[in-house]
Amino acid sequence: MTPLLRQVLSQIDGPDPRVNEVVSALVKHLHAFVEEVRPTEREWIAGLDFLIETGQMCTPHRNEFILLSDMLGLTSAVDDVNNEGPEGMTPSSVEGPFHSPAPERELGAWISAGPERERGTTTVVQGRVLDCDGTPLPGAVVDVWQANDTGLYDTQDDNQDLGNLRGLFTTDADGRYWFRTIRPSSYPVPTDGTAGRLLRAVGRHPMRPAHFHYRVTAPGYRPLTTHVFLAGDPYLGSDAAYAVKDALVREPVRRADGCEEITFDIKLVPLDWKEGQ
Repeated sequence: MTPLLRQVLSQIDGPDPRVNEVVSALVKHLHAFVEEVRPTEREWIAGLDFLIETGQMCTPHRNEFILLSDMLGLTSAVDDVNNEGPEGMTPSSVEGPFHSPAPERELGAWISAGPERERGTTTVVQGRVLDCDGTPLPGAVVDVWQANDTGLYDTQDDNQDLGNLRGLFTTDADGRYWFRTIRPSSYPVPTDGTAGRLLRAVGRHPMRPAHFHYRVTAPGYRPLTTHVFLAGDPYLGSDAAYAVKDALVREPVRRADGCEEITFDIKLVPLDWKEGQ
């Protein structure tokens, strides 16, 4: 430990032990980074400017810091350490930068009302919300959002009204939910900001495989944020956000009426679950 690091750590003594722990660990890692990389003063200033620019890119509908965290795999790492649970639970996944309030809709409603509805493949998404023992959870709230068939969310696209391709559903007495939409496509994350600059600098593509986003809540259970990915997408193995998990991939089934159907059952973890139960 260098004298400087020892001095900095000796002065971290706030009233909250957890804050002291987190800041001390951060300081240690930052000083170790400097010792390993030995950045020039120009590189150090460029790094600070990069963070400033990241903040300036943020809006109520876009969080560039979340996007940057996703592109570094940091969001998935935090997600993994915070969402352990029993075998059979539905894995969590990253939220991404495009969540916004969704309109409440009746079960079976369309969430697509833009021009994509005329272009896209009609898709029925259905499933149940259960506990990890398979007991249905009526009254669970299923918040879904997705991009359209050209890879754009409502907040990115002037041809979509706000709330398009989003829905808030409440499960029925059997824990079931279902809605109608169009098949989403794979798409590039926004590359006009700092996250895009980083991807170009390290030689990575910006593509995310086609998916639906979910946020599911039920009284007495841990809230779950996750994805459903579509089988066969060429970017499943190289998702720019490192968010794909095998248990979240589903194969759309072609129905007799020409629609696709995707079934996704969700198993929630009780709030009082502890490792070893």
